[in-house]
Amino acid sequence: MQDQEREKKHFMEDLQTIYDELQKRQAQLNGYYALMEGEHKEADTVVTDFLSDTELERSDESAMAALTRIVNLREDALEQVLQKRGLSDDEVIAKREEAYLFVSRFHRARHKALLSWIEEHQLLDPFYRALIRGVDAVGEAMSGWQSAWTAHIIHGVNRELYRSFNGDEEKIFELLQREGLYDLDEDGCVGDRCYSVLHRDEEGNYQRLSYAEAFRDEVSGILAALTELIKALEREEDTVFGQKAQWITYLLAMKIAFAHTKPDELIRYWADVDRAWMAITTPLQIGHPLEYYEDHYRKAVALEWDLRIVNPRLQEGSDTRSSIKAFATKLAESIGGNAPEVIANNLLQVEGTQLYIGQPVLYYGAEFNGLFSAQVVPNDETVSSELGKKIFAYADFVIASKKAKPAMRISVETMGEAFVRKQRNLIEREPALWHKIYDISTIGHEFGHILWIEGETESAMNETGQFKNIEEFKATTGGLMAFFDNEIPELKKHIVDDLVSRAIGLMSWRGVGEVLPYYSEGLIHLDLLFKSAVISYDETIRIDYGQYEMMKAHYQAAYRDLASHYLRQEDAGNYLYRYVIKKEGIYLPRDELVREFVEHYYRRYREIGQETVVLA
Repeated sequence: MQDQEREKKHFMEDLQTIYDELQKRQAQLNGYYALMEGEHKEADTVVTDFLSDTELERSDESAMAALTRIVNLREDALEQVLQKRGLSDDEVIAKREEAYLFVSRFHRARHKALLSWIEEHQLLDPFYRALIRGVDAVGEAMSGWQSAWTAHIIHGVNRELYRSFNGDEEKIFELLQREGLYDLDEDGCVGDRCYSVLHRDEEGNYQRLSYAEAFRDEVSGILAALTELIKALEREEDTVFGQKAQWITYLLAMKIAFAHTKPDELIRYWADVDRAWMAITTPLQIGHPLEYYEDHYRKAVALEWDLRIVNPRLQEGSDTRSSIKAFATKLAESIGGNAPEVIANNLLQVEGTQLYIGQPVLYYGAEFNGLFSAQVVPNDETVSSELGKKIFAYADFVIASKKAKPAMRISVETMGEAFVRKQRNLIEREPALWHKIYDISTIGHEFGHILWIEGETESAMNETGQFKNIEEFKATTGGLMAFFDNEIPELKKHIVDDLVSRAIGLMSWRGVGEVLPYYSEGLIHLDLLFKSAVISYDETIRIDYGQYEMMKAHYQAAYRDLASHYLRQEDAGNYLYRYVIKKEGIYLPRDELVREFVEHYYRRYREIGQETVVLA
C-alpha cells in the first residue's frame, strides 16, 4: 500500500511538471501577440508563412487575423478579413482550408516536441506514456480526415441543400424528417445527432452512409491507430490508478463504433463508448467525438480528438454545483407539474458530474478550428441519466489567452477605454477574483446545460433546427440564476460586466456559421440587457449598475419561461423568435433599438475588428 501511494505521489508530481511545462509553452505561443506592438522574430516568420499559404497581403489587419487563427485557433477574425476582400464563397472556403492545414501542421509539430520532452524526462509511467503516444497517433489520423469531413458535409451536402431550397431551412428540416434521413437513437426514435453523412444515389435521392462507409480510407487509418494503442496498453500495467481494463474497454468500444456501418445503430454504439468513458476517472482524459455544432441540419458529430490534463493544484472543486442545485429545486417547485420530477433527475446528474479543471495537452481534427473554454459531456442523455456527466474547465488556458491578447479598437470604441482597462486589470492584478467569476459564469454555464433536459427533449424541440440556438442561452442563464439565488454582493458588478462583455463580444461571430448558437445567445442577452436598462448606447455602451435588480427580474422571468418551454418540449424556434427575426438568412434582434446597436456594432467590426490599440 505504501508503495502504491508513493507511486501515485510521484505520478502527480510528474503531472504537475507537465502542466507547468504546458503553461510555459502556451505563454511562449501567446507571446506571439507582441508582434502587434513591436518585433517578434519567431511570430513574424510564422505569420509571414501563414499569409503566404493563404495568399493574403500583409497588413496589420491580416496579421492580427493570422495570429488569432494560429494562437487561439479561432476562425472568426480570418473570416472577417476574407469577407472584406470581396472573395467568392468558393475562394473563402479554399483559403479557410489552407489556413486549417497550416494550423494543423503548426500545432502537430508543437505536440511532437512536447511528446519528445516527456519521453526525454521519462515522466509519468510506461502505461501513460504509451497512452500519450497512442493519442497522438490517432490524432494524426483524425486531422487527416477533417478536411474530407468538412468538404463533404459542410461545404458539400449542406450547401447543396441550402441552394436547393433557396435558404429556406425549415423546408430542409421537413425533407430530412420526411425522408427519414436522421439516425435513430437506442429507442428507435429520431436521434439528436448523427454519426452518418448523406450521399446522393444514382437516382438523385439522398441515402445515409456511416462514417466507415463514406470515409473508408480515413476511418481505416483511425482503426489502425486505435488497434496499435490498445496493443501498447495491453503490454503495460496501470499501477497508479488501476484503470487499465477501463481504458482498454473504452478504446475497444470506440474502435467498434467507428467501424460500424448501420446508421440506425450508430447512436447506440457510440452511447456504449460514452458509458465506457464515464468509468475512466484518471487525471488524464481523452476527448473523443462528442459535439455537433458545425452541422446545422443533421448534427453530424464532429471529429474531436484530444488529451486533457488536470491541474493538481486546482482540484478543490467548484462552489457553483451547490448553488445550481438549490435554485433549480426552488424553481421546479414553483413551476409545478412535471418540473420537480425532471429536475430531480437532472440534479442526480449534477451531483454525479465529474469536474476536471485543467487544460488541453494535445488536440487534433475539428479542434484546430477552435478549443472550448469549458465543456459538459456526454451529450447522450440516456448515458447521462445513468452515469452523470464530465465537466472540463480550462480556466488557466483562458486567463493566459486573455492576458496575452492586445486590446482591440472595437472593444475600446464600444465599451470605452475605462471599461477595457478595468477588465484587463482584473485579469492581471486579481486573478483569484477572476477565477471566482469564471466559476460562476463558465462552470455555471456547463452545469446549466444539464437542467430541464430529458431523453427526447432535444430531438422534440429541434424540428425547425433551432434547439442549439436557445440552448447556449439556457446554459449561461442557468449559471446566472444560481448566482442570483446565492448572491455575493461584492461580485455583482463583476457579473454584470462579464455578462455585458460576453453578449456584445458574441456579435462578432455573426458571420461564422459554426458558432451561430453563441451569436443567437448574445442576441437574447442584449434584448434583456437593453430592456432592463442596465445598458444603454450613446456612442459607447453605458452600464447602469443601479438597474441590477431590474436586470435580475427580466432574466428570472425569461428563464422561467424558458424552463417551462423545455418542460413542454415545445419547438425551440417558438422561444427564439420572441427575441429575434430572420432577415435574408441573418438572425437580428426583434427590438428595433437593439437591432440598431447590433447592426452598428457589426458594421464597425467589419471595418476595424482586427485593429489593436495601446491603452494609455
